[in-house]
Amino acid sequence: MIHQPYSKLVAIKRWADRGLYDVVSQNFDRLSSEDASIMLRILDHIHMVDRIFQHHLQGLSHTFQAPRSERMPELQALASSARKVDGWYACYVDSLAESDFEQPVDFVFTSGKPARMRRGEIILHVCLHGTYHRGNAGAVLQLKGITPSRDAITDFLEEDAT
Repeated sequence: MIHQPYSKLVAIKRWADRGLYDVVSQNFDRLSSEDASIMLRILDHIHMVDRIFQHHLQGLSHTFQAPRSERMPELQALASSARKVDGWYACYVDSLAESDFEQPVDFVFTSGKPARMRRGEIILHVCLHGTYHRGNAGAVLQLKGITPSRDAITDFLEEDAT
């Protein structure tokens, strides 16, 4: 069954994103202005890539010129928007038929280069991309003595089992 792994990956991403935003929100005042700026850039980049590929999956054009915002959003606005987009991905994946994951999607990267990916590849990319950059955010937190949220698949499965 192809559908289940994608649903699980998106659920893990959603859970891990929420955990990171919670820790960052609770500790944002402990970050220096430089570290706070780096953190916002990381979170914004994750979110913008999510939004760009959301548009690609929907076949919608967009005006994003780069995988980051032109103006840096405030943390709470970013957190709220990320929750909505993560929710959209969860609903989207659950609405697809198994054959839809193999369907190609033609789009243009923000660099202007044309591309084609299958829907499943896009979902996988969004999930893995977020994982990579949550690790970056976790490193910034750890350097400041702040414990990052748990975000490993095993952590999710352990928490989900309780």
